[in-house]
Amino acid sequence: MSIKVENLTKIYGEQRAVDAVTFEAKKGEVLGFLGPNGAGKTTTMKIITCFIPQTSGAAEVCGFDTSTNSMEVRKRIGYLPEHNPLYKDMYVKEYLDFVAGIHKVSNKKNRVNEMIEITGLEKEQKKQINALSKGYRQRVGLAQAMLHDPEVLILDEPTSGLDPNQLIEIRNLIKELGKEKTVVFSTHIMQEVQAICDRVLIINKGKLVADDSIDALQNIVKGESIVTVEFVEKSNEKLLSNIPKVKRVVAKNERKWELSTSLEHDIRADIFRFAVDNNLTIIEMKKEVSSVEDVFQKLTN
Repeated sequence: MSIKVENLTKIYGEQRAVDAVTFEAKKGEVLGFLGPNGAGKTTTMKIITCFIPQTSGAAEVCGFDTSTNSMEVRKRIGYLPEHNPLYKDMYVKEYLDFVAGIHKVSNKKNRVNEMIEITGLEKEQKKQINALSKGYRQRVGLAQAMLHDPEVLILDEPTSGLDPNQLIEIRNLIKELGKEKTVVFSTHIMQEVQAICDRVLIINKGKLVADDSIDALQNIVKGESIVTVEFVEKSNEKLLSNIPKVKRVVAKNERKWELSTSLEHDIRADIFRFAVDNNLTIIEMKKEVSSVEDVFQKLTN
């Protein structure tokens, strides 16, 4: 596992900012880390990246313990904090060259040019960082996080301040990076989660309340699997109740119906066979799912 966290706890005075959090993340996975403000996301990321120590529990990155091998952990992590710390009096290319030197990057010049191209900073590379918009500063932060080609990327609100076109570009970049690296990123933009993530962690009041794929979480919130089907012809509740595994039938009108079953079943094939057997023509059939916003609100309220 690229990241392994076990019973991680951080206490400030009487407040448990992180409370016995346990999860793993493997290579080739994009992990969305969600939670309300103050839930413990940033604190967890700071512990994994060796910025602060935990009170108890353990965190490992690529097999190295964050408490006892922090320098080895730092070599393997690229980190973009929530508040992007940049030397604003430096020029973009100058700053990236400086960071590459700290990481002792081989073929420094080519690597800096590659990061400038990947993050779309070509036109801004000769500008002072102080003169950049917030969106372009975020790009500089992403470039520095990736300069040393780390195995793990920790990104805290990486798309903050980006315009819609920049959002799409950075989302695509994160998704591409996730094919070869482990990417953990925090966001409040639910569309990003749906577009990018393989898996989602949701933390609330310091506790991990969800760890699953988006599809699984969307079904769990509803508590049952629901399929809406519309026929050309009229049908009736009694007839539809005979479809195998159907637990509940709700009429939207005489042609449109909502059929419910348990989470482990997918009844769409059974509905299709039912329609054929009863000379009914299906004009629409879809499996209903909760939105990511519904999932988030259900688990954090």
